[in-house]
Amino acid sequence: MASVPFHYIDLRTFCYATEDQKRVEAALRNVLPDDFPLDRVENTGHHGDRIVILSARVERADEMRHVLDRLSELSNIDTIIDELDERIDDNCSFFLRLDKQQAFSDSIELGEGITLRAKVEAYPAKHEKAVANATTALEQTSV
Repeated sequence: MASVPFHYIDLRTFCYATEDQKRVEAALRNVLPDDFPLDRVENTGHHGDRIVILSARVERADEMRHVLDRLSELSNIDTIIDELDERIDDNCSFFLRLDKQQAFSDSIELGEGITLRAKVEAYPAKHEKAVANATTALEQTSV
């Protein structure tokens, strides 16, 4: 893939008090390039429990290609490509949720736990153009 039609890719997950923070971090790192820096924010839940928010913003093309390569491992990538019209909003943002437990096992599957938001390049910034660009990018990675 020569160019990456994304401005950035944001990944975020929550680590609840009942979870091991090292395992949750490992799950997120399995989607990211090696040694990619993570942002950590500690918060408190409604009942006073600790919640750590782990997030990363991928902005460089090679690093975005790595994330897209991981997404190409999804068993239902063709279904996701078919759903891009619903997965991309009017602000040209692409949304996907990945299974945190599967990511910890180094397997990429749709599910709950890790939120992916990617800002799709589209000139002009129109929904249809963003869908076309994201379709091309995902089709190229799934080859």
